[in-house]
Amino acid sequence: MKIGLLLTSHPDPDTSPYPHQSVHARVTNEVLTAEENGFDTVWIAEHHFSNTYGILPDPFSYLSYLAAKTSSVKLGAAVMVVPLHHPLRIVENAAFVDILSEGRFQLGLGSGYRPYEFEGLGVEYDERHAMMQEEAVPLILQGFFDKRVNVDGQFFKIRMDEQSEVFPQPIQQPHPPIYMAAGTPGSMAFAARNGFGLMQSALPSIETIGEHVAFYREHMAEAQAPYSQNPAFGDIDVARMVYVAESDEKAREESEEGIVRHTKSFLLSGRTGSYLGDVAEKSDESAFAYEQLVRDTVLHGSPDTVLRRLERLAQAGASSVMIHYPPYYGPAKTTKMLELFANEVLPHVGAFEQAGAGEALAKAGVPAAR
Repeated sequence: MKIGLLLTSHPDPDTSPYPHQSVHARVTNEVLTAEENGFDTVWIAEHHFSNTYGILPDPFSYLSYLAAKTSSVKLGAAVMVVPLHHPLRIVENAAFVDILSEGRFQLGLGSGYRPYEFEGLGVEYDERHAMMQEEAVPLILQGFFDKRVNVDGQFFKIRMDEQSEVFPQPIQQPHPPIYMAAGTPGSMAFAARNGFGLMQSALPSIETIGEHVAFYREHMAEAQAPYSQNPAFGDIDVARMVYVAESDEKAREESEEGIVRHTKSFLLSGRTGSYLGDVAEKSDESAFAYEQLVRDTVLHGSPDTVLRRLERLAQAGASSVMIHYPPYYGPAKTTKMLELFANEVLPHVGAFEQAGAGEALAKAGVPAAR
């Protein structure tokens, strides 16, 4: 199992007052802490227009900056909100960041779930799935594999003559690892059919993750070459809210207020639309009690407690976990938490094997060792 960080550039008004310019220095420090402590990947989330959630409008520009400040940690976009971008710009920028990072880039794609972001950029929220699945994703794949694209579609009209070609081309071939954020049957089947790795949100229970993994794997055999050559095909990357302390009691003392506030505000704000099909699982306030969150969703507690929960995720099919957390613990406590995780948890998770991965890849006609 691999372990990374998922960073949303979420402002904390108490430590990063409006207009929240210092939040980016804080997140950069967390990225550097992740690399220094041996984490596998840092994932950067795209968000627009909110002063109570993420304020990072362009992961590509930030990841280019991080490529120059890091040397070993992988750099991921989780996720590029596909309907808000021209698909060939995603291809170009993904390849460019892959070059600048010397082959350390990973790409996550998603349809978005915050209506106000679409309204602010003049894109129809209700058309996002059609735009993404019917045109944008096929064009992204065509851009990587065919290098020249011509299409006269409903959403995109592209004309490239024989003197034109998609540049630059990435170091990782046939393209950087590509994942898709998906939580509904249709979107998970689409991810598998097109050879993408699967990203799961921080909300569903471990049991639900297991059901999603099984469904995704049922459809992996539908992926055809060359799309099945995606380096991420068959990988399951799961986001989890994580806090590790010396004991379960200490973890609760240090994290309860922040995690409950964050989870409730995230889902009860009325601004999230449908979040990867998972909102119904946390539909009433009783689901946000700390005891309930610890039992069903978050990974909070002592190193041993967190390890046992990570092992359950591996048994459910997760190949990697994106550690996520709100900004409300403060930079010093967050750094201490990440260092404790690195020292007491990270050395042991490499032994956790993704259940059923080899069989799923074999059924899909892909060698397990890629």
